[in-house]
Amino acid sequence: MIAAGVTGYLVLGKKGGKNDQADGGKGGQHASQSPAPQPTPTSSVTDDPRGTQSEKPTIPGWKVVVNPRWGVAYDVPADWQIQSPGLDIGFDLPKQKNGMADNIIQSGTAEDQPKWCSSDDDKDGRTEDTPLAVVGSKGASGAKSTDEIAINTPAWWVYGGYTQPDKKSITFDKKATPFKTNSGITGSYGWAQSAHTPQKGKCASDGKALTFGFQNSVHDYVSFNFYGAKGVKGEVPEATIMKILSTVRLHGDPTNQ
Repeated sequence: MIAAGVTGYLVLGKKGGKNDQADGGKGGQHASQSPAPQPTPTSSVTDDPRGTQSEKPTIPGWKVVVNPRWGVAYDVPADWQIQSPGLDIGFDLPKQKNGMADNIIQSGTAEDQPKWCSSDDDKDGRTEDTPLAVVGSKGASGAKSTDEIAINTPAWWVYGGYTQPDKKSITFDKKATPFKTNSGITGSYGWAQSAHTPQKGKCASDGKALTFGFQNSVHDYVSFNFYGAKGVKGEVPEATIMKILSTVRLHGDPTNQ
């Protein structure tokens, strides 16, 4: 799945929240219900593919997700599945006006129930697995503030994964909420959600997303993102999402310079 940015209304092509990039100080993957790209590894897998051997969770019994690309880490519940930090996951979006492909992706991901739903809606003989929920982190190229990231990003995760090509079923926060994680990182978060998505298919559902914008150790704007199915059995509750968010912390200097 993939996303982009919004400011008060959903406008495709808005920069500042789509690709997994960051500008120095300036600033997909849940198999989508509509055809989406397969996860594509972008870095080699080492003996410690998740890079977590030296990192301890701040919540007892949970486990650590590390994203060295952006120099951040966070904890997830023990039953979530952590992906290799070099795996980019996201959604395809409609092509830009210049004909270029568009998408929204993130890395350093973990999935809740990776095979929550499996289907072959396009009848191509290949089954696609849809997780219940995903967390990850990404750069925020072109962003001017953490508020901008929090407002501009989450609706695109919902659009890319749960409502595309419809935008009318999506609502999102018009004002960001200030937030400080347990480690002292300050930033802003915003929510988006859909209601009565017109998408069809075995795995179709409404969706919800949260984006937390902040700066890493080299003052690049980056974001932590959650997206997941809404209104379904086992839906990830807001309390769990906020608990995960509270663990977001810096993890050395980013490697993506």
